[in-house]
Amino acid sequence: MYDIEDLPVFPDKSCLPGGELVRHNKLKFQGAEIVELIDIAVEQTTAVTDAVLAVMAIAVIVYLYRIGKGNRWKVTIWIGIFSLLAIAATLGAVAHGFKMSNAMQTTLWHPLNFSLGLLVAYFVVAVVYDMSGEAASRKIIPLMTLSGAGFFATTLLWPGSFLLFIIYEAVAMLFALAAYIRIALRGELAGAWLLVAGVFTTIVAAAIQASKGFALDFVWSFDHNGVYHLVQMVAVVLLVAGLRRSLVSG
Repeated sequence: MYDIEDLPVFPDKSCLPGGELVRHNKLKFQGAEIVELIDIAVEQTTAVTDAVLAVMAIAVIVYLYRIGKGNRWKVTIWIGIFSLLAIAATLGAVAHGFKMSNAMQTTLWHPLNFSLGLLVAYFVVAVVYDMSGEAASRKIIPLMTLSGAGFFATTLLWPGSFLLFIIYEAVAMLFALAAYIRIALRGELAGAWLLVAGVFTTIVAAAIQASKGFALDFVWSFDHNGVYHLVQMVAVVLLVAGLRRSLVSG
């Protein structure tokens, strides 16, 4: 395994006009330092796994758009969910991957928290669609949007605590888990058991994230944040597999 200080940030000088190739973890532009990558191993892996999640989310958006032409409302909800995931994961990659001032960290975490709040809220909308149909899901959108905004407001009152998101997400995911188990037992939706598995894996990921002491050393070093992202990737695959079955059969 190479340390980041042993690798160039860019492969050649043409990556930025007037840019200068710099070894270690700094990039200069016309002599001025503009970027400094984080030099903490677990923060590096957290940033990379965040970036992978963002790429996965974008790929899912494209995939759902292609296969979901027969159920545009359901696909629109899920595209919204994965769009918010892509935004949050991208911002997370930047926040964890670069050294920055406290003010810049705060600037990044505000839209990140807002995106996460709406993501969880619209996940509930998606579950209500599968439980009760389009009309019911449309009716709760204003309420769930307010819920997401309310979560964001709490992060302004108690900044710096990701535990707030874990609690908020846990309530929504436990509702989703119970709902999809009920749907699966009744045989009302193709792919429901895959959705159950995806939601359950998301809950496991949240539990790992909440346990600050959780760590993994396998090729690279991961702290609880990095492992959370890895498990969440599995959850995304399961959710998309379930969505595919429900969309293709419906």
